[in-house]
Amino acid sequence: MASLDVRRSSWLTHLATAGGLVLTALLLSAALWASNDTLRLATDIFLYIALACLWNFLAGYAGLVSVGQQAYVGLGGYGLFALAAKADVPALYALPLLGCMAALLSVPIAKLLFRLRGAYFTIGSWVVAEVFHLGAILIVPLGGGSGMSLPIRAAQALGPTPHDRFVTTYLTALVLLLAVLTMIFVVLRSRMGLALTAIRDNEAAARSNGVNVDRVKLIIYVAAASATAMVGALIFIQKLRISPDAGFSVNDWTALIVFMVVIGGIGTFEGPIVGALIYFLLGETLATLGPVYLIILGAVAIAVMLIEPRGIWGFVRARWGLQLLPLSFLVRPSASKIEK
Repeated sequence: MASLDVRRSSWLTHLATAGGLVLTALLLSAALWASNDTLRLATDIFLYIALACLWNFLAGYAGLVSVGQQAYVGLGGYGLFALAAKADVPALYALPLLGCMAALLSVPIAKLLFRLRGAYFTIGSWVVAEVFHLGAILIVPLGGGSGMSLPIRAAQALGPTPHDRFVTTYLTALVLLLAVLTMIFVVLRSRMGLALTAIRDNEAAARSNGVNVDRVKLIIYVAAASATAMVGALIFIQKLRISPDAGFSVNDWTALIVFMVVIGGIGTFEGPIVGALIYFLLGETLATLGPVYLIILGAVAIAVMLIEPRGIWGFVRARWGLQLLPLSFLVRPSASKIEK
């Protein structure tokens, strides 16, 4: 009987790790040589990848299919503008405060939503986001329905020139993305990651095997809400203006995110990153086509779901067994010896 070689990593994972470090160093150096347009585009890519990974964390691993994460994007944006305009808190210092605020607020919301199951949870999450949307319209000190701009002093605190502000936002978005990816990777490699996989596959079986399903789901939901709020704050730091329709847009902050995750591969670590890169590649090459661009996006999504429901990276992983950052053990027959 051949013995088994059980490992957490392989030569490919070591190569991917080295490539990731080199890529990170290159992205950090871009602050020294990239143009404003390049920095702005890269910042958008970082923030969308973070949102896609966080949504995949909820839906792909915890089975919490939410269409209301725009609630926390808007909350982060409005919270930042409120702290900057009313309390004169520097924008970057407000980010951890907003993360804590969103985490605290998400606990009672989660307690309410977790009473719902399946499609009812999905609809309930959208209703909560609409309540946030309507609430923002009614807050007159923050501009009501027309929204508000980031105070000039708060914008200037990011840097004396527009280029300095782009660099500051770019570096902050890169650091936040790395923090989000690290958090998700560490959780998925831990015992909680095993619990998440069990919950996703069969919640009843997970409960019967001693998994505290409600506790695990609550931790994941709160973590995703906190990080999403910080990402939302950075999104509107870059835009310098926020309104209820922009802050709580289901199209911009949920529909597009779901598109990225679906075509990349839901339930995979690398899938949302691949999906976001494909979305921006299509956007940069086809945006001049007007409405045809949206038709092509829809056609791509439908084609992927019909041909390969697991998504692009799901297909690659199943076809060639590639795992750049494996979340499970790699089990292979050992060539060193054979047991009789």
